[in-house]
Amino acid sequence: MLKEGDKAPGFSLRDKDGATVSLSDFAGKKVVLYFYPKDNTSGCTKQACAFGALFGQFKKKGAVVVGVSRDSVASHVKFAEKYSLPFILLSDPELEAIQAYGVWQEKKNYGKVSMGVVRTTFIIDENGVITHIMPKVKPDTNAQEVLALL
Repeated sequence: MLKEGDKAPGFSLRDKDGATVSLSDFAGKKVVLYFYPKDNTSGCTKQACAFGALFGQFKKKGAVVVGVSRDSVASHVKFAEKYSLPFILLSDPELEAIQAYGVWQEKKNYGKVSMGVVRTTFIIDENGVITHIMPKVKPDTNAQEVLALL
């Protein structure tokens, strides 16, 4: 399990435009890396829109916002266009980053147990070190909490 102070695991995933994006692309910048279960669900939409609404403030603080889910590139395109999301969305259908960051976990929903992405946010500093881990975040307040930590 990752902890604060650990080097952030590297990854290379495709963004909504099909381009490959790697964590190393952001060397020298703060990265807000948030993992979420699924595009166009109510909680994930609230969380994404909150990050979108505060995007200018994240930029002023020199931070890059990156959302990751298992959804396809095509799904990310529709999600980003529908809600005018200005930040990077990465597709991780093979669970490369999702498992590396330990957010693929057992979840219980109405008594049913299944594996899924647990909504978690990581703040990574300019040197690639995890400074904050925010597990099981609330979609409506996560962006504001992250901004306060930066």
